[in-house]
Amino acid sequence: MGYRGHIQKGLVVFDEAVPLPDGTKVNVEPVESQGNQTLADRFKDIIGIVKTLPADMADQHDHYLHGKPKK
Repeated sequence: MGYRGHIQKGLVVFDEAVPLPDGTKVNVEPVESQGNQTLADRFKDIIGIVKTLPADMADQHDHYLHGKPKK
């Protein structure tokens, strides 16, 4: 389970109350801000990398991924 928070005056401050007793050991990983990037900007390195998908993959992904009937 993870909790969100921020650094304030050198201390981790949780955004909401958390059910952790004092002295609980935790790992803290910084999250880079995505700012105002669009999805296309965030995924630009992988967009279009696969060249062998069916032409209707976007519309029929449930069929190709899960075997459901085509719409």
